[in-house]
Amino acid sequence: MNSNGITKRKDKCLSIKDAVKYIKNGDRIAFGGFAVYQRPMAFVHEIIRAEIKDLRVVGVVNANEVDLLAGAGCISEIETSYVGLEKFGLARNFRRKVEDNSVKVFEYSELMSWDRFRASQEGLPYWPSYYVGGSDLLKYNKDIKQFTCPITGKKSWAIPAADPDVVVIHAAVGDKYGNIQIPLRHMLPQSLNITLSRSCSKVIVTLERIVDTDVVKSNPHLTLIPAFKPLCVVEIPWGAHPTGVLGEYNVDENHLTEYVESSKTESGFKKYLDKYIYGCEDFDGYLKKIGKENLNKIIDSGDVC
Repeated sequence: MNSNGITKRKDKCLSIKDAVKYIKNGDRIAFGGFAVYQRPMAFVHEIIRAEIKDLRVVGVVNANEVDLLAGAGCISEIETSYVGLEKFGLARNFRRKVEDNSVKVFEYSELMSWDRFRASQEGLPYWPSYYVGGSDLLKYNKDIKQFTCPITGKKSWAIPAADPDVVVIHAAVGDKYGNIQIPLRHMLPQSLNITLSRSCSKVIVTLERIVDTDVVKSNPHLTLIPAFKPLCVVEIPWGAHPTGVLGEYNVDENHLTEYVESSKTESGFKKYLDKYIYGCEDFDGYLKKIGKENLNKIIDSGDVC
């Protein structure tokens, strides 16, 4: 607070090594993005390097961020509708961990999974649903509770709120105070990021670039995650690689293909970890191994935010 009694804005910039200190063993964590798009992969790498364990992931449609953490032994539970690599195939590390009971799975439908974060956003203990009947979800997920709607009298089900301890998302643009901008023309990964940011009091944002606040002020309508939400921001270009970021770069199909091939066996995945994570001091080291020429090939030629 200055001499005029006005509270000064806080610079929320941190290094990724400092930001990851907010994650503790056993945390209930949600990762932004959707399928193989806009995942906070640099942060996932840092979680693995920091040897954080027993994480309980809550998500909607999860992909290689969960598969990577599962293979590295960082996850004990996950609540989601899907873990896979879309056209690239199965999430084999995740599959192995589920099959040997190292990771417990609590399954929801995709819409239910999203609604759980909406419940947290609204401060509700559950989200009401009319569309569960007839599925096997009720047989295998005892956390979904039946009740009678007091308004309609219909048989209904209470879907428990997601309630993550911490949310980590990756975005293209923001300022040092935590104002995060989202393109007006956006898709599921960006929409989910907005919902996730409103579902939790501890939000960590990694950014392609931090811009001057005057740039943010010039387009205030794009600030869909305001400064009071993020706990900290981390500038880390290419921070979603090998997943894509709308308006920035596309999915690195060559690297994901290499990842899938490596993860077919535990020994192959260990070599992947040794090469791209344990063998790198930081994410910059990983990017050097990917190579500037390869990164340039996936740059999105469309307009950026």
